[in-house]
Amino acid sequence: MKQDISFDPVEGVSVAVVPAEDHAVTPDGQPIWQVYLLNHNGFPLENVIINANGYSQPEDGEKVRTSTLRYLFEEVPPHSAVPIEPLDSALLHLNNQYWVSYYHGPQIFDKKFIFVPDSIVPDNFTHIALLNRVGVLHS
Repeated sequence: MKQDISFDPVEGVSVAVVPAEDHAVTPDGQPIWQVYLLNHNGFPLENVIINANGYSQPEDGEKVRTSTLRYLFEEVPPHSAVPIEPLDSALLHLNNQYWVSYYHGPQIFDKKFIFVPDSIVPDNFTHIALLNRVGVLHS
């Protein structure tokens, strides 16, 4: 069954993490980030499901795992971005994973976007044209 499914590569879809627009902060003064799904394609993404979680696997110590949150978007229009979730700065030391699945016509596509620990920093910022903002882009 699984061998009958064609898994074509995901192209034109990315995930970005940018500072919150209103420069929101947590009660202890840490910045809040916003995660976006970006569709760079000329066609809509249909029935988009995103599983989001954070985890760490230290060599010595206790494993940490956040709850898995699931998001559904019936359609993501072409050349657009949709907010997925806010991301607290306290979670940036974890692997932050966004597993994106969607349909284009009858074909299903999926890809994991993993922001490794401490990668969401100003040194890794790039201009994100669809948002007209700077942040960390994962394609």
